[in-house]
Amino acid sequence: MVEIKLSLEGEDVDVAAERLFETTGLQGTWEVANTSQPTKEGTLAVIGTVVGIVGGLVAVAEQIRKWYLEYKKSKKKFDVVLVAKDVRVFLEDATVEDICAVLEELEN
Repeated sequence: MVEIKLSLEGEDVDVAAERLFETTGLQGTWEVANTSQPTKEGTLAVIGTVVGIVGGLVAVAEQIRKWYLEYKKSKKKFDVVLVAKDVRVFLEDATVEDICAVLEELEN
């Protein structure tokens, strides 16, 4: 089975990762990265694994994009990368179609 890996970096990304999995239709797990050092700004690095989605691809991709834009507004430094096989998408400039391309890897 193909898994999608998530890499979140920035302030309080542990909170962001929890919200991502609660609100977007993604199924999987996340954990604080071994190399992450807690700071006064909060956790700085989280790694997640997506093993499934609940709902249609486009709907979930739209929710991921919405989650990213909302969280990005509240933080100065916040980056998220989705990786599946050879497909890598940085959410900063990603479209819903770009996110769908990664999510489709779960079905292949």
